Amino acid sequence: MHGKDTNKVKRMFARGGLAAALLVAAMPAMAQEAPKVDTGDAAWMLTSTALVLMMTVPGVALFYAGMVRKKNVLATMMQSFFITALVTVLWMVAGYSIAFGEGGEYFGDFSRVMLTGIAENWDKPFTLGTGDAAVAMTIPESVFLMFQMTFAIITAALITGAVADRMKFSALVLFVTLWSLLVYAPIAHWVWHPNGWLFALGALDFAGGTVVHINAGVAGLVAALVLGKRIGYGSENMSPFNLGLAVIGASLLWVGWFGFNAGSALSSGGGRAGMAMLVTQIAAGAATLSWVIIEWMTKGKPSVLGAISGAVAGLVAITPAAGFVLPGSGLIIGLVAGVAGFWGATALKHALGYDDSLDAFGVHGICGIVGALLVGFLAYGPLSATPAAPDGSGGSMEQFIKQCTAVGATLVFTAVATFIILKIVDVIVGLRVTEEEEREGLDVTLHGERIN
Repeated sequence: MHGKDTNKVKRMFARGGLAAALLVAAMPAMAQEAPKVDTGDAAWMLTSTALVLMMTVPGVALFYAGMVRKKNVLATMMQSFFITALVTVLWMVAGYSIAFGEGGEYFGDFSRVMLTGIAENWDKPFTLGTGDAAVAMTIPESVFLMFQMTFAIITAALITGAVADRMKFSALVLFVTLWSLLVYAPIAHWVWHPNGWLFALGALDFAGGTVVHINAGVAGLVAALVLGKRIGYGSENMSPFNLGLAVIGASLLWVGWFGFNAGSALSSGGGRAGMAMLVTQIAAGAATLSWVIIEWMTKGKPSVLGAISGAVAGLVAITPAAGFVLPGSGLIIGLVAGVAGFWGATALKHALGYDDSLDAFGVHGICGIVGALLVGFLAYGPLSATPAAPDGSGGSMEQFIKQCTAVGATLVFTAVATFIILKIVDVIVGLRVTEEEEREGLDVTLHGERIN
C-alpha cells in the first residue's frame, strides 16, 4: 500500500466509523496475500515452449532429413522424433532434478525425481534456488520445467547430425539416455541454477550457447571421430536428397528460435524479451548474408544449402548473447558467425579430415563458441540490471575471461564425458551398423521402411 493511501486510512480511523475499522482489520490479510502468477508472462512462456518444441519436431527432423541421402531419410527423422519422446520421460524421471535441484556447484540432486513436489504451489509463481541468489519468477514451475525440457530435447537431437547414416538406433537410444542425464543436465545446473559454479562466476549464457550448442557440437564431433567416416566419404556422391525439406526445417528453426531466445527472458514484460527477439532476427539475417557472400566469392555460386546454414549459424551465435546485447552488437555477432560457420563446415572439416555429416560441430559448436566469447565484450549492462546489481553485466576483459572459462569447461567436460559414454555404449550394444547395412540404408535395415 502506498504511503499516501496509508495516511488516508489513518485519517479515516482517527475519525472513527465501521468502514475504517474494517479496512484496518483487513490490512494484515491483504499484506499476506499469496503472490499470483502473471497471466501475460505465463501465456508468453507457454507459447515459447511450443515454439522450442517445434524446433525439434518437425524443425530439426526436416532440416537433417533433407540433407541426408534418400536411403536414410526416415531413419534421420526417427532419431529426432524418438529423442523427443525419450528425453521427455528422462527429464521427468531425473533430468530436471539433476539440472535444477538445489544440489551443489556441479550437480543438482534427486529430490525432484519423478517431479516430486510439483503439486505444491502448482498455481503459484516459482522461485529457483534459495537464499540471496534465488531467482523469483512470475510463472508456475510446471511452465518453467516444460520450457527447459524442450531445451534438453533439442540439444540431444542436434548431436545426431554428426553421426548421420551410420549409427545403430539401439546405440543412439542408450547414448542419449546416458548423455542427457550425465552431461546435459549437469552443465545446465552449472550455468542456469543459482548454485551452479558458472552461474556464481557470472558467466553469461542467456539461452544456451554453452549448455546447448557448444555442448551438442562437441559431443557430435567426438561421436563422429569415434564412429569414423561414412563408407565412401570423399569419393562417393553424398549430396542431399531433398533440399526443399531442409529449407522447411531451417525455416521452422528460424521462427522457433524466437521462443528459444525471447522466451529465455522468462517474462513478456520489461523489454528484455523484445530486445532478445530483435537481435535474434538481425543476427540470423546478417549471418545468412555473410555466409552466402563468402560462398559466392569462393565457389562462384550462392547455394540454398549455404543460405539456410548461414541462418542457423547466426541463430546459434546470438543464443548466448540475446538478452545481453543491443542491435548493433547483434549485427556484428551475425556477420562473424556466418564467416566462422562457413569456415567450420568447409575448411576446418576438410583440414582435419573428420566426417561431421551435417556439420553439427562446424555450425553449432563453432558458432556457439563465437557467440559465447563475443558477448563478453559486447554485453550492454542495463539489459541485465537488477536492484541487487544496478549496473548489470557489461562487456569487459573481466567478463571475457569468465566467458572463456565457461567455454573451456564445457569443451573439456563434454569431450571427455561423451568419449567415455560412447565407449560404454560400444561395449554394450556396439555403435555402428555393419557395412552391408550402411550401404543398403538405415531406413530399411533399422526400421524396415523406405521412401518410394
